[in-house]
Order: sequence, then C-alpha cells, then structure tokens
Amino acid sequence: MRLLVITPHLQPDTAPTGVVVSTIVDHLGGLGHDVHVITSLPWYADHRIADGWRGRPFRRGRHGAGTVVRLHPFPTDKANLVARALGFIGFTGLATLAGLATRGPFDGVVVVSPPLTLGLAGWLVARRHRCPLVCNVQDVFPDVAIQVGAITSPRAIRFFRALERFTYRRSDAVTVLSDDLAANVLAKLPAARLTVASSPEAGSPTADLPADPPPAEPPAEHLRGGRPLQVARRTRSPEVRVIPNFVDTDAIRPADRNTAYRTEHHLGDRTVVMYAGNLGHSQSLDLLVGAARRHLHRHDLVYVVNGGGVRADELRDAADDMSNLVVVGYQPAERVPEVLATADVHVVLLKAGLGASSVPSKAWSALAAGRPLIASIDGGTDVARVLEDAGAGLAVPPDDLDAFVAAVERLADDPGLRASMGAAGRRWAEESRSPASVAAAYAGLLEELAERRSTLRRKG
Repeated sequence: MRLLVITPHLQPDTAPTGVVVSTIVDHLGGLGHDVHVITSLPWYADHRIADGWRGRPFRRGRHGAGTVVRLHPFPTDKANLVARALGFIGFTGLATLAGLATRGPFDGVVVVSPPLTLGLAGWLVARRHRCPLVCNVQDVFPDVAIQVGAITSPRAIRFFRALERFTYRRSDAVTVLSDDLAANVLAKLPAARLTVASSPEAGSPTADLPADPPPAEPPAEHLRGGRPLQVARRTRSPEVRVIPNFVDTDAIRPADRNTAYRTEHHLGDRTVVMYAGNLGHSQSLDLLVGAARRHLHRHDLVYVVNGGGVRADELRDAADDMSNLVVVGYQPAERVPEVLATADVHVVLLKAGLGASSVPSKAWSALAAGRPLIASIDGGTDVARVLEDAGAGLAVPPDDLDAFVAAVERLADDPGLRASMGAAGRRWAEESRSPASVAAAYAGLLEELAERRSTLRRKG
C-alpha cells in the first residue's frame, strides 16, 4: 500500500507522539508499504525550531524507508493558549496544502490528533486522493483541555466539540489507545444504532443494539481485548478500534541502575522515584512535590523530574528549597533507556477525571525498563488494570497525597517487591506492546478499509 501520514511530530523531534509515529512508520516500511509523512520541523524540546533546522520554512527528506516533508510549526510558548491555537491553525494550513499537492494515488491517509485541527487537513487530503481516512487519537481533545481548565470559554468549548464530532464522522476509522478512550469516542457519535462487531479471530456474531440515544459507554464485555467497535450511522459508519501504543522493548531493556545519568545529577545510591515526561496541566505534579516535602528527613530517597513543559519553572523553584527534589530537562532520544534505568520506581500522575480521555503511554516504557510503577490515576482505567493484572506496580486514587506517599514508602522499603514487580512489568511489555504488532494492526485496518471502499465502488 501507499500511505500518507500527517503528524505534528516525527523524530528527531523529542515529543512522545513523534517517537510513536516514527517507529510505526519504520515498521510499516519494513512490511513493504510505501509511506509518505507530512510533519513539522523539530521544535518540541525548547518550543522553537531546533538548531540545524532553521532558515527554511519547509524541507524534504527521508525517515527510514519513507519520504518526509517537514513544515514550519509556528512554535510558541505552551502557556499562551491563543498563540498556540494560532500556531496549530498555521501548521494545519501548511499541512493541508502539502497533502493536496502531494502526488497520489494513496491507499489511505492517517492523521494524528491532537492537534484536533489536523482532522480537517486529513479529511480534505483523503477526499483529494479518494482514499480512506484514519484518525489516530492520542489524547481526546478537547476533553483534557476542558478538565484541566485550559479551555473555559463556552463558545470555545462548543467550537472544539463540533470540530471533534466533524472529524470523527468524516473518518472511515478512529483509532484510540484504550477501551476507556473507545467508550469516550463512541459516546460522541449519535447513531441510529450501535453495531458492536467482534474481530474475525474472535468468532462472535455481530450484534445490533438499539442506541437512541446512544449509551454513555458501550457494554464493557464488547471492549475487552482490543476488539474493533463499529458505530453505524445514517450517513457514515466510522469504526472505532483500539490499537494501543507500543513500547520499544528492544531499545528499552532492564539495565543497571548505576548509570552516568545518576552520577551526573549526584543521585548517589539513593532510591530514585522518577517522573519522566511532559510537565503540563494534566499531571498532578503537586503530588511529587508534596511527597518530596514529606520525605525531607529520608536521606535514602530522592525524587527526580525529567522533562519539560509549562510547569517546569514552577518545579525548579520548588527544587531550590528541597535537597531531595531534582528537576532535569528533556534528554536526547538516545539517552531515554539510560534515564529509565536510573529510576528505582517510576510514577505516572494523571489528574482525576482524565483517565477516560488520556492514556499516559510513558507507563509502558517504565514497565519495559523493568521498573515498578506507581500510577496516580482513575481507578478501573487502562493503566490501573494493567498494573493490577500484571502485578507490575501500584495504582492509587488521583490527587490523593496520603495514598501516593504510602505507595512510595512501600516500594522504597522493599527492594524484593520492586524487583518482582519490575520483572512482571517487563514480561507484560514483551508480550503485549511490541512495535511490530502495532504497525501490523494499522496496516491491517488500512487494508480492510481500502478493500471495503474498492468493493463499494465496484457495486456502485
């Protein structure tokens, strides 16, 4: 197949989305598919175009076996929401023009969201090339922005809700990272009926269920195991399919905790509790600061924050007053396995209510590194279920400092438990999240959609 991917980031950009999409593109190429990518010039780490990439508004090149067009991203400070929105609109406009001008034919277009505006680009480009559109949802927007208070204007909320529905309804398929996100998206697709279809290997019949109005959540038994979910509508029938993000278990492996990173930041032999990722409004980073403050008396314990974002300065200010809190900026991609290995315990911190609209895929990297995970997250959501089922860590209620501190102390005081949970997490990552299986799932979906469209054309 010949595929067109529109994504906000691609390596060497350091954004997590860029790492995910880059590896999927690599594996799609390895499966023999011809992949063309439209993305931005690298800018994520410092919110400005990276050194070596300035001077031209776009560049052509290659990524592995695929071809790439990189466009000016109109970078701005994440804290300036108006400027950020205008930047997304500017990049979306350039991406649309690049996609329309790219010579076809294509067998499918894949667009990555957020930013949600790229859904418009994907729709126009897919219409231009007369091929199926797959919308890959990494975080459900605007839900996350509304829940953290980043968007409060009723008019803005209505606009983004309408844009979200527009994007989903004009996609041939919407892929999400978990059952929770699938339920979220399905609830936003008003339908004449809700059709829940098992995957071919499941061997279960298709069931038509009345859905007027549609339920807030489809029955849980229809969401397990990543089975595809279809919503039939009067005009379109976008398919909602769970394809979780992978973790590169070849690049990220259990390794010695005594790393150069540990030496560089004077961590010594202390037990390292680490948060590695985006420092934004979705993360309950106050929990980490609160726990560090409670443990000032423990000279065997240190908290490390590795990442960047709108709250980085706030955390650095807090670290100035606490000897057991260390804040480090984003590291180059090649150092990520070393950073992960440095920690004795990794943490995921997601504010209450966000578990149904966001999946912190950094959790899978921690498990691949053979380290136990403490997840402060809504109960019953994807990460919490994995930790419980695999025995790979501890899930605590979101925004509960006492519960979080108790979990830290339990693991900090029991090296044997840390080792057994780390080993369990590594086994789970190897069995459930390989890059090859995720790329094959996308290829299979696109082949199904292309064949379905071809059949409809023959009948028409």
